[in-house]
Amino acid sequence: MSDTLTLYYSPGACSLAPHIALEETGAAFEAVKVDFATAEQRGGRYLAINQKGRVPALAEGDWVLTENPAILRYIARRHPQAGLWPEDPREEARCAEWLAWLSSTIHPAYAHIRRAERYATDEAAIEDVKAKGFETCADLWTMIEVGLSRGGWAAGEHYSVADPYLLVFWHWGRGQVLGYDMARQFPYWTDHARRMAARPAVQRAFAREGLPLPA
Repeated sequence: MSDTLTLYYSPGACSLAPHIALEETGAAFEAVKVDFATAEQRGGRYLAINQKGRVPALAEGDWVLTENPAILRYIARRHPQAGLWPEDPREEARCAEWLAWLSSTIHPAYAHIRRAERYATDEAAIEDVKAKGFETCADLWTMIEVGLSRGGWAAGEHYSVADPYLLVFWHWGRGQVLGYDMARQFPYWTDHARRMAARPAVQRAFAREGLPLPA
């Protein structure tokens, strides 16, 4: 495994999570921006890398991995010295639980608002999809708040790859699509985001993507 890792990302997308994780490792990697504004993710050049037309994609030579739970675990296992994958069995299980839930439930719920056209074609149906998405996200964001109310990091006492993934959705929560007042509505989650913002790896990833740090 001598090849340098290459991360294909789009600023502010869910690829922010592995971007932070790679920064946490301290190892050299290449970050390649995929321009969603010009639909670069649907172009032949990127589809040759990731036929799904989504980010993130992680390449190591001619080997390519997609899907955040797989990518985050691979980064953590490839760089064990960074301590990004829990050693304690319960913390490991909790970390895996977060990764699964965030990718399979939280992200799709948000997509029902942000990308409603994926789920319906009729204009009235699209608006109904969005309305249900808003309702669902309100419930899910509250569940995350409760999950973080015990303090510490996502998996327990130790920082893990689940924490950068959670930060993605905190960032989306404050964005124009959902427009939450994260500090007022989700104070425990915001405390987590602020602790994340104090980490140099997070600062470097946010700077590269041109994003404002949690405050």
